[in-house]
Amino acid sequence: MAQDSWPSPAHNSRAITDLEYEKLAARFSDDGVYGSPSDTAVVSPGTGLSVNIRADVYASLRGHSWYSGSSTATLSIAANATGQTRKDRIVLRLDRATWTVRAVVRQGTSSTAPDLVQQTTDTGVYEIPLAVVTVLAGASAVTVTRSELYAGARVRPCTSSTRNPSPIPGEVAVETDTGRVRVWNGAAWVLIYDNPAEIVVDAKVSNWTVGVSSVLEVQSGTAHLRFGTFQRTSSTLTAAADSRLPILIPAAYVPPKRDQFALAYCTRTQPGGRITVFSAVTGIPGQVLLTQHPSLSVGEYVMPANISWAVS
Repeated sequence: MAQDSWPSPAHNSRAITDLEYEKLAARFSDDGVYGSPSDTAVVSPGTGLSVNIRADVYASLRGHSWYSGSSTATLSIAANATGQTRKDRIVLRLDRATWTVRAVVRQGTSSTAPDLVQQTTDTGVYEIPLAVVTVLAGASAVTVTRSELYAGARVRPCTSSTRNPSPIPGEVAVETDTGRVRVWNGAAWVLIYDNPAEIVVDAKVSNWTVGVSSVLEVQSGTAHLRFGTFQRTSSTLTAAADSRLPILIPAAYVPPKRDQFALAYCTRTQPGGRITVFSAVTGIPGQVLLTQHPSLSVGEYVMPANISWAVS
């Protein structure tokens, strides 16, 4: 058969069939209900052996739009005289015999819900889940467990200051100015990827000098801090005094809610010390202090262990 494409003047004067439309639209239209799991369930128990389909629900299936109607629809559930629990599925079904999408019951035969039928041939049906219905033996009512498949969200290019102000759960933002990738979880933009380039986070402070630089690497929402070494250059540090070390975490990577702690080795025969990386909710976000330690004389070193934390 010769090559073909549609819509095109060379293909049936731009007219296309239902099947040709599905072949085109199924790839650029997500299957699923429009909304999110935080919405009211699409399917709920009805009176007796029935379930209700919520009004004003929209969905897409293989490029075909579905609307539940302006009022509640009811689907009947068959009685269960098998003597054992039965599970049915409520599905959205595209039937290629009529090219319609409808919410229907796929009746089960056991306590395991029946598999979906997803035929991608030129005929047959294609289904996505809405709910599972449990029918006890001889029951006069049913229970419903929701299982809606929701349509996915967009992946949008943006900058760190122009992310979509009205995102939906699952939406992904690719920040072209930072290289970061974030996903909206329904409450916040969560960092899922960051450029893993190393950032030297040395800073100048009094009484200390840097022996080996401290390096921060952020990747997939986690900051990894490889501490360097710090040498006391003037004034003995008493054990009772905290002291700021020559390091500063950039604002974008400061621990968001809780201070972070690391152990440190101090030279001579002294015991180790404690390092505190201060969080964004403190008055000194991003600063790093030696907070528990022995007395340190001029020329002595502090060598902290590496730590990691989640970033927003």
